[in-house]
Amino acid sequence: MKPLLSNRKLLGAASRIVIKVGSSSLTARDGSLDETRLAELVDVVALARKRGQDVLLVSSGAVAAGIKPLGFNSRPKNVRDQQAAAMVGQSRLMHAYATKFASYGITIGQVLLTPDDVIDRRHYANAQGSLRRLLHHGVVPIVNENDAVVSDDLRFGDNDRLAALVAHLVDATALVLCTDVDGLFSGPPNLPSSVLISEVSDLAQLENLRITGKGSDVGTGGMRTKVAAADIATAGGIGTLLVSTDSLRSALEGEQVGTWFVPRGRRTSARSLWMKYSARISGTLIVDDGAAHALRSGGASLLAVGIQAVRGSFAAGDMVEVCESTGERVAVGMVAFSDGEVEEFAGLVQGMSSVRAPRPVIHVDDLVC
Repeated sequence: MKPLLSNRKLLGAASRIVIKVGSSSLTARDGSLDETRLAELVDVVALARKRGQDVLLVSSGAVAAGIKPLGFNSRPKNVRDQQAAAMVGQSRLMHAYATKFASYGITIGQVLLTPDDVIDRRHYANAQGSLRRLLHHGVVPIVNENDAVVSDDLRFGDNDRLAALVAHLVDATALVLCTDVDGLFSGPPNLPSSVLISEVSDLAQLENLRITGKGSDVGTGGMRTKVAAADIATAGGIGTLLVSTDSLRSALEGEQVGTWFVPRGRRTSARSLWMKYSARISGTLIVDDGAAHALRSGGASLLAVGIQAVRGSFAAGDMVEVCESTGERVAVGMVAFSDGEVEEFAGLVQGMSSVRAPRPVIHVDDLVC
């Protein structure tokens, strides 16, 4: 377990860094892949590797790289068209990376992930083991969400959050989120009154800020998703830098650029962070005081006997929130049964006696408070 990186000046000495680059950092105005900008990114990564640092890239750009070949003038709105563009563009993107990195004698490895690879315990272990083995062999893994197969109702939604979770998967020392502005500002960056926020030690500092969620025409992210990603990373002890792609080289040398999010809290598994911060919630279980206390105390599964009400429609394997009768959230977790089955096990079906549940409604390993 790596120690917390408390200061951005130490980035140049960080042993393992995850760098996320978005579509806007890799594409030209017409939406095509800008190989000059990609080459500049590779130069910076190669320099970090020369310093002895492990680097993992989370790279958008597959959909953008497929826009022109398919005859689109801009990023398509239709999900199927986006998937088609990703299928065409992913190979083009990887070929460009492979060619540029080869000039430095560096081998790359393509890694396409879906949320299942973080949620499912077996997939999680496989993804973690594969990424760490690539780094062990000196490979630069290039990660992207598998846009070609992932569905709208179960996706990371943007590569910012994916990068934060991957940083935990590989036990990274730091996360760097590249964007097309200099960092996080006190207001819209184009306004003269807006100033760069150099450091964020508590996200409560940002409560009164106007943080735009609008992304570029060729991407899906925005400043709001980057702050959310920084929240996920720092909550698990990984310092995060939000910086312009043009300043990436300076950032990795420890210069005072961008916005540094100070790590807070202990190292946590990517799976737990996904469940707590990013998973789609399908329903709610209302529990009694005894169950709420047991869950908060840690080490307890949620049993049917402690459930007072079931809200929403969900299936086994869906994520649900667990709340007190007041509405206060106690935990989130992956439920083992459908909503109808939970009602039966909890004795909530009128005129029907309760049926003994064969196992906990939510196992402790699938719960995050």
